Amino acid sequence: MLDSLYIAASGMNAQQAQINSISNNVANVNTSAFKKGRTTFEDLFYRRLNSVTGPLGVNTAGPSIGLGTAVARTSQVFSAGDLVKTGNSLDLAIKGQGFFEVTLANGEQGYARPGSLSLNEQGQIITQTGEKLTTKFLIPADATQITVSEAGVVSVQVPDQSDPVNLGQIELANFVNPEGLQSLGGGLYQATDSSGEPYRAIPGEQGLGTLEQGYVESSNVDLVQELINLIVAQQAYQMNSRVVQISDGLLSTISGLSNRQ
Repeated sequence: MLDSLYIAASGMNAQQAQINSISNNVANVNTSAFKKGRTTFEDLFYRRLNSVTGPLGVNTAGPSIGLGTAVARTSQVFSAGDLVKTGNSLDLAIKGQGFFEVTLANGEQGYARPGSLSLNEQGQIITQTGEKLTTKFLIPADATQITVSEAGVVSVQVPDQSDPVNLGQIELANFVNPEGLQSLGGGLYQATDSSGEPYRAIPGEQGLGTLEQGYVESSNVDLVQELINLIVAQQAYQMNSRVVQISDGLLSTISGLSNRQ
């Protein structure tokens, strides 16, 4: 009888993790380029019950019973969000797959999707959280216009020159298994053994998306689907809670019978 208590408790813990994931998705529905989280589950190992003696006296293996569920993994879903026009020349949205490669505070390489970019005092392109894009050029302080092509070619208009000045190229990075990336918060990710090593290419090549200047990518959270998932998780939690109550009642009944003897 105790098995049912622990099985139901594992179900409650699993559904609580699902509700937490859904809550985080809903909270970030307006976060630029946010990628919704997904929680997957696995059944726990099975325990075989006592063998059964058949009518001819032959022992057969008893049935096996599962011992509940657990969270197998949590990961991000990297489907694209809608593009929203801002008109800001340093807002760059990735239309398709890929990540901006940035330098983290500890000097390691990180990867980001949010394209709300700006310039620091040195003319380096930085993300909204201050990480520098991995580029080999600087934006001149006297630049009057910045243009970024779909292929990531950056050019600027400067005084005393009629033709735009070509500064360099923004490359994108991607992974064989993006869902294996480790989320660092702030729209930043880091490579892991599960994601594999990054490969880099010009936007529009090797399956990478192109750049859209003057746009930002919105969150890929679908509020209707999240509401459905929340209802299912809530009902599953309540059913597991009900199993706990029923098991407790059965244990109380058994205990009362034992005391009468």
